[in-house]
Amino acid sequence: MATAAATSASEPEAESKAGPKADGEEDEVKAARTRRKVLSRAVAAATYKTMGPGWDQQEEGVSESDGDEYAMASSAESSPGEYEWEYDEEEEKNQLEIERLEEQLSINVYDYNCHVDLIRLLRLEGELTKVRMARQKMSEIFPLTEELWLEWLHDEISMAQDGLDREHVYDLFEKAVKDYICPNIWLEYGQYSVGGIGQKGGLEKVRSVFERALSSVGLHMSKGLALWEAYREFESAIVEAARLEKVHSLFRRQLAIPLYDMEATFAEYEEWSEDPIPESVIQNYNKALQQLEKYKPYEEALLQAEAPRLAEYQAYIDFEMKIGDPARIQLIFERALVENCLVPDLWIRYSQYLDRQLKVKDLVLSVHNRAIRNCPWTVALWSRYLLAMERHGVDHQVISDSSKELEELRAAFTRALEYLKQEVEERFNESGDPSCVIMQNWARIEARLCNNMQKARELWDSIMTRGNAKYANMWLEYYNLERAHGDTQHCRKALHRAVQCTSDYPEHVCEVLLTMERTEGSLEDWDIAVQKTETRLARVNEQRMKAAEKEAALVQQEEEKAEQRKRARAEKKALKKKKKIRGPEKRGADEDDEKEWGDDEEEQPSKRRRVENSIPAAGETQNVEVAPGPAGKCAAVDVEPPSKQKEKAASLKRDMPKVLHDSSKDSITVFVSNLPYSMQEPDAKLRPLFEACGEVVQIRPIFSNRGDFRGYCYVEFKEEKSALQALEMDRKSVEGRPMFVSPCVDKSKNPDFKVFRYSTSLEKHKLFISGLPFSCTKEELEEICKAHGTVKDLRLVTNRAGKPKGLAYVEYENESQASQAVMKMDGMTIKENVIKVAISNPPQRKVPEKPETRKAPGGPTLLPQTYGARGKGRTQLSLLPRALQRPGAAAPQAENGPAAAPAVAAPAATEAPKMSNADFAKLFLRK
Repeated sequence: MATAAATSASEPEAESKAGPKADGEEDEVKAARTRRKVLSRAVAAATYKTMGPGWDQQEEGVSESDGDEYAMASSAESSPGEYEWEYDEEEEKNQLEIERLEEQLSINVYDYNCHVDLIRLLRLEGELTKVRMARQKMSEIFPLTEELWLEWLHDEISMAQDGLDREHVYDLFEKAVKDYICPNIWLEYGQYSVGGIGQKGGLEKVRSVFERALSSVGLHMSKGLALWEAYREFESAIVEAARLEKVHSLFRRQLAIPLYDMEATFAEYEEWSEDPIPESVIQNYNKALQQLEKYKPYEEALLQAEAPRLAEYQAYIDFEMKIGDPARIQLIFERALVENCLVPDLWIRYSQYLDRQLKVKDLVLSVHNRAIRNCPWTVALWSRYLLAMERHGVDHQVISDSSKELEELRAAFTRALEYLKQEVEERFNESGDPSCVIMQNWARIEARLCNNMQKARELWDSIMTRGNAKYANMWLEYYNLERAHGDTQHCRKALHRAVQCTSDYPEHVCEVLLTMERTEGSLEDWDIAVQKTETRLARVNEQRMKAAEKEAALVQQEEEKAEQRKRARAEKKALKKKKKIRGPEKRGADEDDEKEWGDDEEEQPSKRRRVENSIPAAGETQNVEVAPGPAGKCAAVDVEPPSKQKEKAASLKRDMPKVLHDSSKDSITVFVSNLPYSMQEPDAKLRPLFEACGEVVQIRPIFSNRGDFRGYCYVEFKEEKSALQALEMDRKSVEGRPMFVSPCVDKSKNPDFKVFRYSTSLEKHKLFISGLPFSCTKEELEEICKAHGTVKDLRLVTNRAGKPKGLAYVEYENESQASQAVMKMDGMTIKENVIKVAISNPPQRKVPEKPETRKAPGGPTLLPQTYGARGKGRTQLSLLPRALQRPGAAAPQAENGPAAAPAVAAPAATEAPKMSNADFAKLFLRK
C-alpha cells in the first residue's frame, strides 16, 4: 500500500479522475511492477556474485544506477520516485519485443536466434517463471551451448534454497553434460555437489560426479588438469583415514596421462608424499611425457588457429585413429563437435566409428540422437539413427508410438513432396527428386504393406507424367510392382504403354511384353503384342538411321575441315621453307634497295646493316628510311624499289600495311618501345594514353612478317608540344611492363644523342638503395623514407619486363635530409633483407672513342675504320706482315673487316706493285 500511495501521490490528476476501484487496480499494477523490478535486480546481483567482477552489467541491462535503485527498492516497497520512471519506457519496449518474439516462435519454433533473444529479454525483465519455460522449450528442440547452460545454472543456483531446489539443479547439470563435452560445466557440477556433502549420501554423490567428470574430460590435455586438482583438493580436505590412499591414487592416475604442466604435478606429488615415489609411477610418468611430445604439435595447432578449426581437428582425429585408443578418439571427436556442431560429415564420421568399433548401445544411441538434434535437416543422420535403433533392438513404440502410423506416414510423404516442389523446384528451377524415389517408396509401401494398389497406380501415373515415361527402367519397375502385387491385366496395360513411350531401350520392353504374352497370354494377345512391337521397333530403327546419317554427315564435315587445315599448314610450311632458301639471294640483290615499314622487323636491331658510311655512286639518288632501334634509336637503312616491294609483299603470309617514315616529322613523333608482345590492337590501347598529351595523328605499330606485334611503335602528334609532353610518360606501366618513350632521332645523324634521362653524376640530395626485397612496393619504401625528410621523388629500378631489381633512387629536398637518411637507413632490415644506402654517384660509363680521321705517315688523310655489327672483335687482326708494311704507302691499313672506301681515289702511281709468291719468298730469305 505504501507503493500505491506513493504512486497516487505522484499522479494527482489521475487520482482526481479515477474512482476508488480504479485506484486500487492501478496500485496493484504498480506494486507488481516494482516487485518484478526488485526480482530482476536480485537476479542481476546473484549473477554478478557468481560470475565475478568481469561480468559486464551493461550487457545484461544492469547499469551502475540500477544498483542504487535496487538498494532503495529492496529496503522497502516504498515510492520508487523518479527511478521508477527511468525504466518505464525501456520496460515497455522490452515487453513489446517479448510479445513479438513469442508470436514469431509460435509461427516457427525452430528459430534459434529468436529463442536466444527471448531468454535474454525475459531474464532482463526478471520474469523467472517465463525464463524457465523459455529455456525448457529451447532445450527440448536444440542442444544448448556451454554459455547458455552456465547462465541457466547460475540463475538456478542463486535461487536454490532447500533440498528440492538442489535436486532440480542436479537434474539441470545432468542435462547440461549430455549436450556437449564441457569441462567448465563438469567443474561447476563438482563444486556445486561439494556444497551438498552434508546431506544423506552427499560424499558418494561428490565422488561419483568427479569420477564421471574424469572419465569424460579427464584426458583433455589443456582443460583436464583443473578437474584433477579440484578432485584432489576435495579428497585432501576430508578427514578420513583412507584419504591418503585416495590422494595417492589420484596423483598416480593423473601422472599416467599426458597433460600440460605434468612436471609441476610430479613435483607437487614428490613434495606431498612422505614415502619415495614407486618406480612404476615414474615409468608411467616418463611414458606420459613421451606421449605428450607427440600430441603437442596438434594441440599447438588448435591454439594458434581460429575457430571453428575444422581442418586442425580433422588432422588430430586422423592421428588418434592411427593410434587407436577409443577413449582418446571419443574425446577428440567431442572436442571437435563443440565448435563444429553443424557439420553433418563430422557427426556421420563419429557415429560410423561408434557403430563399427565400440558398439555400446547407450553411447551409440546418445550420439545419434545428438546428431539429429544438431543437424535435423540431414537425411543421412536420420537413416543412420533408425538403423542404429533397429540394430540395438529398440522397442518399436520408441521409434513410432502413434496409433495412426499410416496416416502420419502418408502425411510425411505429402509434406516431403510439397517441400521439394516449393523450396527446390520453384525457387531453384530444378527437380529435387528427378527419379521420383520418394514417390516410388510410397507406392511400394501402399502396395506391399497397405494392399492399396489403386493408390500405388495413381502414384506411378504421377511419376510417369514427370518426364520419366521415356525410360525403360521406370516402366519395368512399375511392371515388377504389378507382377508382385497387382494382376495380369494391369501388367499388360503397363507394358503396352511402355512400348509406345520408351525411347532409350525399347527392345528390352518389347522383349518383356512378348515373354509375358508367350507364357500367360492368349493367341490374340500374342498377335497384338507382335504387331505393336514390330511397328514400334521399325519406327525406332528408322529414327536411329536418320540420326546416324546426320551424325555421319557431321563427322565428314569435321574431317573435311581438318583436312583443309592440314593442307593450309603444309602450304604455309612449304612457303616458309621456300622463303628461307631465297633469303640469302634477296639480301645480296636488294642491299641498296628501298624498304618499307615492317619489312625488316624479323632482323634483330643489333644485327642490322650499318650503311651510313657507304658512298653512293655519282649521280645516284638514295631514299633513306628510318628503322627503329631497341631504345628509340633510328638508324638509316636502304629502301627497296617499288617493284621488289610488290614481289616481297606477295610472298608474305599476312598483308601488313606499309607506311614510309617521313623524317621531317621527327619533331612531332615519339618512339615507344618495350611494349608487351601479347598486346592486342596496340593502336586502340595506346591511343587513349597518348591523347591525354594532345591530338594524335597516327600510331604506327610495327609487326613481323607473320603479323606478330614486335613491341614498339611510332606515335605522331599534331603539335610538337604534345610530343614533348608525351616524353614524360616514359617508364609508365602498360600491362605490367614499363613503356619506354623517347624522341624519334636518326642515330646516324646524331651519334651523341642519349636516351637515358637520369643524371649520371654525383647528386648529394639523392640516395641509392640496394638489397631491397623484390616484394617491396614503392608505397612501403616511401613510408620508410618519409621518416627522415621530405621525399620529392622515388624510383624503383626494374628490368625491361617490369620486374624489380632490388634497387631504388630516393630524392630528398636537400642534402642534409639525404645525409641523415643515409646514417639512419644504411644497414636497415626490410622484410628480412639488409639494405645498403649511399649518396647517388653512379660510376662513369666507358665512352667509346670517337672515330677521327688519321693521316698515314707521309700520305694523305684516311677515313675512319668501319667495323661490323659486333664492333672490333678479338679476331679482327692485321694479317699483313710488318715487313711488307711500307711507311709511305697511301693505302689505308686493312683489318679483318670491311674497309672504308676512300672519298677520293688515289693516283695509280702511288699504288704498291703487285707481288708474286716468289717475291714474298725472297723477302723472307733476306732476313
